[in-house]
Amino acid sequence: MTDAWCDPGCDPGCDPGCDDGAPAILLLAAGRGQRFGGDKLVARLADGTPLVLASAYPLLVAGGRMLAVVRQPGQGAAALLAGLPGVRVCACPAAAAGIGHSIACGVAASPAASGWLIALADMPRIRPATVGALLASLTAGADLVAPCYQGRRGHPVGFSARWRDALLALRGDRGARDLLAATALTRLELDDPGVLLDIDRPQDLSVDKGLASPKQRQ
Repeated sequence: MTDAWCDPGCDPGCDPGCDDGAPAILLLAAGRGQRFGGDKLVARLADGTPLVLASAYPLLVAGGRMLAVVRQPGQGAAALLAGLPGVRVCACPAAAAGIGHSIACGVAASPAASGWLIALADMPRIRPATVGALLASLTAGADLVAPCYQGRRGHPVGFSARWRDALLALRGDRGARDLLAATALTRLELDDPGVLLDIDRPQDLSVDKGLASPKQRQ
């Protein structure tokens, strides 16, 4: 096993870890939370769990290796994530310029990965079984894969290593949405409404009331 998460172009704050050629999970946790009115990733859900941790749990339960892309190490969401086993944290100085920069940073920091499952840190209700199905699809050779619920495409989205150069070239706020227009997209229809549900505003935090804890959803 070699320490291949970080390459020379990655910020020195990136914590290197083992990269064995399996798909890597990129948790994008560098957003500014403008519509929320503050750092939403440290806000707590109805069960008291910080949003960023609730979003990370299903990814870890599914057995994925995670690289979290944050704005600054040691602060806010980065500090919370750094305490989780199996999570590597990488700072992206250009994250304020848009989600495309965060994706490119995460891909650059995991050069030996066989693909990437790109997850958002404000989506706490995705089931571990969904993450497992997406990782299995990538491992089985899917080029592009995304979950769907009742015909609507959601997140997280998986890319094979063939998309490395395109992902590295991403900039700005559009993220990878243009790449998802490719005809190679595999759509997995799953019984998981969580693939469509994110937290944008403070009132969204109460949606979790009456639902199982993110740690318990399977």
